[in-house]
Amino acid sequence: MLDLIVRNARLAGQTETLTDFAVRDGKIVEVAPKIEGEARSEYDAGGYLVTAPFVDSHFHMDATLSYGRPRINQSGTLLEGIQIWAEAKPLLTAEDIKERAHKLCYWAIARGNLAIRSHVDICDESLVAVDALLEVSREIAPYLDLQLVAFPQDGFYRDPKAEELLIRALDKGVHVVGGIPHFERTMQEGAESVAALCRLAADRGLRVDMHCDESDDPHSRHVESLARETVRFGLEGRVTGSHLTSMHSMDNYYVSKLIPLMAEADLNVVANPLINITLQGRHDTYPKRRGMTRVRELMAAGLNVACGHDCVMDPWYSLGSHDMLEVASMGLHVGQMTGQDDMRAMFRAVTENGARALGLDGYGLAVGCNADFVVLQARDEIEALRLRPARLRVYRRGKLLSETAPQTAMVTLDDKVVPVDFMFSGA
Repeated sequence: MLDLIVRNARLAGQTETLTDFAVRDGKIVEVAPKIEGEARSEYDAGGYLVTAPFVDSHFHMDATLSYGRPRINQSGTLLEGIQIWAEAKPLLTAEDIKERAHKLCYWAIARGNLAIRSHVDICDESLVAVDALLEVSREIAPYLDLQLVAFPQDGFYRDPKAEELLIRALDKGVHVVGGIPHFERTMQEGAESVAALCRLAADRGLRVDMHCDESDDPHSRHVESLARETVRFGLEGRVTGSHLTSMHSMDNYYVSKLIPLMAEADLNVVANPLINITLQGRHDTYPKRRGMTRVRELMAAGLNVACGHDCVMDPWYSLGSHDMLEVASMGLHVGQMTGQDDMRAMFRAVTENGARALGLDGYGLAVGCNADFVVLQARDEIEALRLRPARLRVYRRGKLLSETAPQTAMVTLDDKVVPVDFMFSGA
């Protein structure tokens, strides 16, 4: 007996036809135009888009939903945000962190985001955020994959206790090694931190995810070091460079050398469109730089490019609802990626590319994959990007986690009532 049959779905990547798929024991066991047989439960997707879950490849769960504590970032800059966070850290409690993190996870599930990689600041001798988020990671595991990155916010070398604290965090069970080389005192110390952290990850068999070159400085070139150390320590495919906003300001000649080095190292890249374009270019008058890394060029070179939400209502960003379609939509606008293939690529940047960056097992909508999927009130990926529609249903291992009613407006014109759903049946 099957547990679930989903009928009449437009699967992401193959939306021209309707497809059924069947679930047993939390796995997809059959995908076909028409599945015969019975199941304990059936759901008719009604021709709507079904996708594997959204993935947030870069987030800060310890700071989320802390907007205004202890004050608001008036300048809107990255550095003032870091200063506010430093003021907030002594006030943190495990209970507060867990409460905010759980609330954000509920938002994520309702949005169809079932995997998040969160950086957690380890530059605090109590490691209260590490302990709290490790608890949340375990508690939320049946419903959402929460990976944690040991992130030395104050600099691996700049903070004299960061190395000891980062190792303690890893010993407690944090999953990924993080870094922030551009925040070290010198370019040399930044490069040395990249080497030390990659060595540490290689020794422990862990992945690496570094905040790298998050500035408008065209001479901030730590991703070059990251590519070199990735190859040196045999970490190809297991290392992520996050932000890389300095690439927006680099000259094309240097980038023509840099991107092949990154491809040789099989780096994953994470852009954070909402936050990159908000924080970068703050020192410009006009013209203003957009700040987002070179997403299209990196994709064209064969690198795996994913996207993160980065922040939701915290010292760095005063908005957000953890909608990864909003992230992808902003990314395609800023990157001028409005061609059909470009837009589909941006949809993949918040789904399958993120799953690859995080090393998720069993991700997808093929036979043998986990039965984790989202039903959207749209008929293809481009329409989903345009509308950011209701997530009609969200499933994890074949079990329903969240349900939202279809959204339809009713327009009254004199005595005539016209239903409006905003979908478009043109070309």
